[in-house]
Amino acid sequence: MKIFAVSDLHLSHATNREAVQALSAYPGDWLILAGDVGETEAQLRFALVELGRRFARLIWVPGNHDLWSLPVSGPGPRGKAKYDRLVAICREHGVLTPEDPYARFTALGRAYRIVPMFLLYDYSFCPPGMDVEAAVRWARQTGVICMDERVLSPDPYPSRSAWCAARCRITESRLAELGPDEALILVNHFPLLQEHARLPAIPRFSVWCGTTRTADWHRRFPVSIVVYGHLHIRRTTFRNGVRFEEVSLGYPRQWRQERGLAPYLRQILPAPGFEDPDDD
Repeated sequence: MKIFAVSDLHLSHATNREAVQALSAYPGDWLILAGDVGETEAQLRFALVELGRRFARLIWVPGNHDLWSLPVSGPGPRGKAKYDRLVAICREHGVLTPEDPYARFTALGRAYRIVPMFLLYDYSFCPPGMDVEAAVRWARQTGVICMDERVLSPDPYPSRSAWCAARCRITESRLAELGPDEALILVNHFPLLQEHARLPAIPRFSVWCGTTRTADWHRRFPVSIVVYGHLHIRRTTFRNGVRFEEVSLGYPRQWRQERGLAPYLRQILPAPGFEDPDDD
């Protein structure tokens, strides 16, 4: 039995939906969906049905695209109400979310606790001393702006930063309740470390990539592995003995369709010797 992970399926793209439909079954294995499955409820349902047939268990966290309230979708829930609606859809399909008890998984005789998290971002991945407005202006200087500014509502919170702070407090409290001997697998759409939010083509997009509130979580808590996405830059790194896995698929131009989806599923447990499928 194995755990795999993938993020940023972006099922608004037909090519990505076709890749999900062509994926073989993984009987007995688990799959972590680390955010940005799609942009509509229909796309989330599609993923949960198709992947639910192929894996024994699914674990989901939201990405920013999942939380978008798009004008083309018509009236619907926004902000926290949108998130709550997505959680309800996941529960209809037996999928674990950040609102559920943390599941245990055993690999090679060691027990792990899988911790799906929803933390958002607070614009703090920027030069020191900047407030939110200054950070956004700093990004705009290079022509960079995130679509979230128009379509990701924080309702009923006054801002996305406030929502992020609330989610961090909730999650930090739950983590503190776990025993010190737990081996944790933290799952979040956004990277936990600012040093990981490096995007060579659009470096100032880091503003929308996480929060410095999580900078020491991998050291404060008994964390073994951190799974994240959002960056569309697949990689494995280690910090303080903790393995960090960026598990994005990405937009169709960012992966090789002829290879299918399977090579882009990152094996989380048992820990593999791993190479990116695009590293020839």
